[in-house]
Amino acid sequence: MARKKGRVKDRWREKKWVTVRTPDSFGNEPVAYVPITDEGSLGGRVVETTLYDILKGDASQHQYKLYFKIVEVDGEEARTIFRGYEYAKEFLRSLVRRGSSKVNFITDVATKDGHTFRIKVIVLTQHQLNSSKKHALRLVVRDIIGKKIPEMTIDQFVQATCYNAINSEIMAGVKRIVRVRHVGLEKVKLIKTAEEQITLLKA
Repeated sequence: MARKKGRVKDRWREKKWVTVRTPDSFGNEPVAYVPITDEGSLGGRVVETTLYDILKGDASQHQYKLYFKIVEVDGEEARTIFRGYEYAKEFLRSLVRRGSSKVNFITDVATKDGHTFRIKVIVLTQHQLNSSKKHALRLVVRDIIGKKIPEMTIDQFVQATCYNAINSEIMAGVKRIVRVRHVGLEKVKLIKTAEEQITLLKA
């Protein structure tokens, strides 16, 4: 006897579409439109975009990648927090040239409202540097990062990162030591939110 076939569920039709928006620091702009089966399934997902996709400015903004982590779904919209920023690999490769020095500086620093970021600064010089000059550059970068960022909220820090305010501060500082071709925050990553920090302190 032939078995009666049941009705096959169309799982795609059952999905709900949600608009993923940037945090307040980026004006709550829509950056993705994603399907979900339930609101809990989006929690923790990271969405990648570029600075150009948000600001619609000049084409060079394609060189900067941004990452936003979904923290809450409310109806047909998902709220995010800033997760990270980095140079596109192609852009980074285009910056490196023979006959010059590349100086990196990596540090963890917390904003005024308790969010901790890992920051990687890149400095590219006009000519090769000796070890003492490289050390002097890193000291300048450390001093600027250590003074400026702890005075900022996360929104102020994100805007200063993406709109080159911190780069300009560092450029002004290192130019007093050597001639440089490029200074920038190569990579910024959120490693601990203020809420996570409070949880650790209570543990």
